[in-house]
Amino acid sequence: MEQVNKNRLFIASCVALLVTAMTFAIRARLETVFGPEGVGLTLEQIGYAFTPAFWGFTLAMLFGGPLVDFLGIKKITWIAFITHAIGIVWTILAKDMTSLFIATLFVGIGNGFVEAALNPMIASMYPKSKTKMLNRFHVWFPGGIAIGGVVGWLVMDVMGLSWQIMVGTLFIPLIIYAILFYGQKFPVTERVALGVTNNKMLSSLGKPLFIFMVLCMMLTAASELGTTQRIESLLKESGTIPLLVLVFINGIMALGRAFAGQVIHKLQPSGMLLFSAIFTFIGLWLLTITSGSGTFLAAGVFAIGVTFFWPTMLGFVAEYLPETGALGLSIMGAAGMLSVSIVLPIMGNLMDNASAHEALRTMSALPAILIVAFIGLYIFMRGKKVQTED
Repeated sequence: MEQVNKNRLFIASCVALLVTAMTFAIRARLETVFGPEGVGLTLEQIGYAFTPAFWGFTLAMLFGGPLVDFLGIKKITWIAFITHAIGIVWTILAKDMTSLFIATLFVGIGNGFVEAALNPMIASMYPKSKTKMLNRFHVWFPGGIAIGGVVGWLVMDVMGLSWQIMVGTLFIPLIIYAILFYGQKFPVTERVALGVTNNKMLSSLGKPLFIFMVLCMMLTAASELGTTQRIESLLKESGTIPLLVLVFINGIMALGRAFAGQVIHKLQPSGMLLFSAIFTFIGLWLLTITSGSGTFLAAGVFAIGVTFFWPTMLGFVAEYLPETGALGLSIMGAAGMLSVSIVLPIMGNLMDNASAHEALRTMSALPAILIVAFIGLYIFMRGKKVQTED
């Protein structure tokens, strides 16, 4: 019987997530292309044009979560590939707010199916080190944003080429992950392997701890992605190159996630989340009062904070609420992306009518709430050990 090639599937998953991440960096660069000095859209309009990336992601996660168990991880992965390809082509052809909106929707759906299929696959392949391996997998989200940011800067700012060429670079990792996944045997999800019934899974979704984590996921994702997605406008007057600040932030995040295993042993997931909330709050506050080279210091503190948010939130649910299955992980991701789709237009409105500092001050309230929430979680989870591998 053909065996699952874990290493190849894990590498392919990382490349698929690389595509997802690069779309975030390239979309951030497109803000100036379609903004007031380019096509002529207001920052609020761009916020609305970019929201499908997040609620398209949300819909794909919500539908993809249960479908992963029934259709299998393989089919959902290929749906991700197809929608990614459509979204990239449509982005290249985009001319106005409507076409940008539709292109962003397909990209968002592709991104959502990547997470819906591959988070539970990794949890299934590495049952004794879920949080560590999910952090390693999610190295390629900040890593991909850093790569996408450098590509955008080189293609448009250094080489002076068109933004369509910048978007077209996404085809390179897209084709690579298709080749790596082609012909491979995929594992079943952990819930299917354990024989957890649909009724038990659905009842687990109503547990107070799961609902609490979903609400916190909305705040952690908005704190991280709401800020980085609008970095071009937020730091436009900072005296820096915003796209390079984005690369700097995500470079730190990639390094942190690569060595997450050692941190997990010391802090456990709940401690990591409290640590993250504190540094995220300090970083956002510093960004409101710094400029020039000081912006990189503030961005570094912010990066240290948001590094472990997304994968550790997923890892926590996979560790302590495994009976929620792929649907549970999908709901977590969907909640996070939904919250980002809400804050992007709000941030755009604040920047159109007030200032970038006002938008950053408003965003800093989110990790402040999380500090209180995660202190409570840390106390509640104290003494509950996570089973990990070195």
